[in-house]
Amino acid sequence: MTKKVMMLLLAVLVLGLIAAQCVPAPTPETVTVVETVVVEVEVPAEAEMAEMGPLVVFGAYATAIEEPWDGVIHQACLQAKKEMGNIEYEFTEKIAAADFEKVLREYAERGFDLIVGDAFLAGEEPARRVAKDYPDIAFAFGSEFGPVAPNFSVFDNWIHEPSYLCGVIAGRLTKTNTLGVVAAIPIGEVNRLVNAFTAGALSVNPKTKVKISYIGGWFDPPKAKEAAIAQIEAGADLIFAERFGVFEAAKEKGVLAFGNMSDQNALAPEVVITGPVWDMYPTIKFAIEMVKKKAWVSMDLGEWSMMAKGGARLAPFHSFEKTLPGAVVKEVRDLEQKILNGTFRVPVDEQKPISD
Repeated sequence: MTKKVMMLLLAVLVLGLIAAQCVPAPTPETVTVVETVVVEVEVPAEAEMAEMGPLVVFGAYATAIEEPWDGVIHQACLQAKKEMGNIEYEFTEKIAAADFEKVLREYAERGFDLIVGDAFLAGEEPARRVAKDYPDIAFAFGSEFGPVAPNFSVFDNWIHEPSYLCGVIAGRLTKTNTLGVVAAIPIGEVNRLVNAFTAGALSVNPKTKVKISYIGGWFDPPKAKEAAIAQIEAGADLIFAERFGVFEAAKEKGVLAFGNMSDQNALAPEVVITGPVWDMYPTIKFAIEMVKKKAWVSMDLGEWSMMAKGGARLAPFHSFEKTLPGAVVKEVRDLEQKILNGTFRVPVDEQKPISD
């Protein structure tokens, strides 16, 4: 019995004796027998808080982190490590399709808490197989398919909204009524950016024609440059660079361009007007918080990549802020605000577009 409990029982006993002295003795016929039950309560001492280990995150990337798609995820993980505290982060880039499953299993065996990456195309099935075998680890992968219980969540770059805004700018600025788009592969997540850009241009300039080239891979700058030059020679005077490689062609030929995924103005300040920016930090932050709370479940994390959640935005205009027509800037800013407050919705069209 603890000291606190003993003192408590003693106090109760003393009070009981005092009360008994103040009450007249009952007659035999009014005697009431009261059974007293003493319950011993153990009052534990304060437990020392055990120091929690860091939450460990692994990034699995099929391309070099220089490539925008995987680079955005990588930067978000670095930001989480810097800003959230008690986070460790490791990554492997340029993972060959044949090695994807092996690499994931190696890191799963090491007991990582959260594994993130890009599972499009060759990585889809391996990532899902590994997640199934390690149900206590949280998996979050870029994917065009849905989540799988209990632990495989998906995300995507829902940056069609700022892509639409880029199209509006292009539609207003073009002098030839011909625009170009150099993209990776005609899958849903790429097509919706191309279609949103086209829809934005057509919304302000119905005469616009859009030439579209798919380079057949995620990272092939020479091929992207070649496609851009062909489009420029066919009359395109502004090009949406969904892939790396376009800016070199734009500089050589004296046309303007739009970046993609990140603010790419620094790569060609005289050429890049702006571009859709994908900010994966809100997604990564939410995922880490769920893992920390032991509340992780399979889910579609797509909403965290939308403009309203801070996961997408239009890159700054930089020097073009002074050279773009004021009416165009205002038009875009007004549309931007409507998207943020939900009064304008950019259509999602994932069908392969037809090039003019």
